[in-house]
Amino acid sequence: MLEARVTANEVEFAYLEAGPADGPLALCLHGFPDTAHTYRHLLPALARAGFHAVAPWMRGYAPSSVPADGAYQAGALATDACALHEALGGDDRAVLIGHDWGAFAAYCAAPFEPKRWRKVVTVAIPPPAIVAQSFFTYDQFKRSFYVFLFQTPLAEMALASSDLGFVERLWADWSPGYDCAFDVARVRESLAEGPNLHAAVGYYRAMLDPTLHLPAYAAAQAAAGSPPQPTLNLHGDHDGCFVLDPASDVASALSEGSRHVRVADAGHFLHLERPDEVNRLILDFLSC
Repeated sequence: MLEARVTANEVEFAYLEAGPADGPLALCLHGFPDTAHTYRHLLPALARAGFHAVAPWMRGYAPSSVPADGAYQAGALATDACALHEALGGDDRAVLIGHDWGAFAAYCAAPFEPKRWRKVVTVAIPPPAIVAQSFFTYDQFKRSFYVFLFQTPLAEMALASSDLGFVERLWADWSPGYDCAFDVARVRESLAEGPNLHAAVGYYRAMLDPTLHLPAYAAAQAAAGSPPQPTLNLHGDHDGCFVLDPASDVASALSEGSRHVRVADAGHFLHLERPDEVNRLILDFLSC
C-alpha cells in the first residue's frame, strides 16, 4: 500500500491506496476511534480484484487536515466522499465502503449523488431506519454513554487522559478478545494534537446538535437514508458498540439486490477480527 494526498472539498486528505489507478474506485471510509489503517486487510484484496482501493483519513484525523469550516455533520462527510470520488477520477463503476462513521457517510453520500456509486457496503451500522429503532433502547443507551459524554466540555479531557486509554477501553468493549494494540497506536498518532481530538469529538456533537450544521451541507444531510444502490450490510454478532436486535429485519430497510449478513464470533471491528470472511463477503457482493 502507498500513502498519498489529495485535496477535496477544501480538505487535504491523506490516504492509503492499492491497485491499478485505472481500476474502478473503491472508496473505503473509517470510523471512530480509528484510522485508514483499519482497511489494511481489505485494500490489498480489493486491489487483487482490480479495484483502485483508497482509504482516506477522515476530515480532522491527522494526517488529513482539520477542516476550516469546522463541520462534522454527516452531510459534510458525504460531500467529502463525493468530492474524493471526483478528485480520484472515479466513475460510475465506483463502490463506496464505510465502517462506523464511514457507514453514516455512505448512508448520506449514496442517496445524495447516486450516479457516482454502483454498489455500497456498510459495516457495523445498519440503515438509518434501523438505527432509529434501536438507539433509544436501554441496552443501547448503556453502550452509547460516550455519545452523551462527548456533548460535554469534559469530552476532550476524558479522551486524552492516560494516553488515550479511553480509546483502548472502547476497542476492548466493542470487539472483545481482539488484540487492538496496532490499531490503538495508530489512533494515538492521529489524535495526538488537540485540534484533531476536538475534531473526532465534533462528529458526535454535530450528530445530536443541529445548530452545528452548516447550510452548505443541508442537501447532503437531508439525503440520508437507505442507499438506492444494492447494499451489503455486515454486522458482528458480538458487537459491543451497537446492539442489533436479532428480530430486526435489516434487509427490508435496504434496496432491491441488497444483503444483510451477521458475522459470527465478531464484534464491532469485524473486518479486522474476521478479515478473510469479511473480505470474501465484500468481494463476492461487488463482483456479482
